[in-house]
Amino acid sequence: MKVVHIQARLKGEFKLPSSYLKKLPGKIAIFTTIQLMNSLPNIVKQIQEAGKKPLIFKTGHTRNKGQILGCNVQNFEDYAKEEFDAFLYIGDGFFHPQALVWKNEGKPVHVYNPFTGKDYVLGGRDIELIKKRYYASISKFHFSKNIGVLITTKPGQMLIKRAQELKKEYPDKNFYFFIENTLDFGMLEEFPFIDVFVNSMCPRVPFEDQVNISKPVVNLEDVKKKDPHRALVHEKGKYNKEI
Repeated sequence: MKVVHIQARLKGEFKLPSSYLKKLPGKIAIFTTIQLMNSLPNIVKQIQEAGKKPLIFKTGHTRNKGQILGCNVQNFEDYAKEEFDAFLYIGDGFFHPQALVWKNEGKPVHVYNPFTGKDYVLGGRDIELIKKRYYASISKFHFSKNIGVLITTKPGQMLIKRAQELKKEYPDKNFYFFIENTLDFGMLEEFPFIDVFVNSMCPRVPFEDQVNISKPVVNLEDVKKKDPHRALVHEKGKYNKEI
């Protein structure tokens, strides 16, 4: 089935309040969604005129510089050409700025909602409890026998080969593979013998969807023994292709 992706971008531009610009750190990495990409050059200009240094770079999962996706759970310093003090996310909601926080401890996320004019700072304390629960899930994996592996057939997320490598890396465990295009988390309740699920789909699943799954969920990269970062992207920022 052929799929056509259409970018829906917001027309027009907006200005960041001068009082807000003064609160920003000296060197800041800027991200926004595809809907606000047309406003990014103007945002950069405003920050420069305020005496700050904006950094714009492309991550492994995106097409445009400065674009952020919910699945961008990675260390962004790997993509930046120089050090920076914090992130600035322009947009609404918590979904995208939380992706910036997960693997960038010590880098606060300044969030500005251009639709409401409200702003806040998202820091490590906001997800400390979730991370503690996640580390407990990883420990549960190592002590468990029956492991369910979640696999999607979506392009760019299908990691069948890497998921199957777990059988060789953990020969003492029993692995059961669940393959779907779009997974129905309620279906997992039909397999009560599973102790822990390993997620090879979007890395946000253990954090955003854990409330919909009664058993612990860990990401593939966090339990892989061989080349764990292959469960993310190539160094050049392109998806690994699976067959």
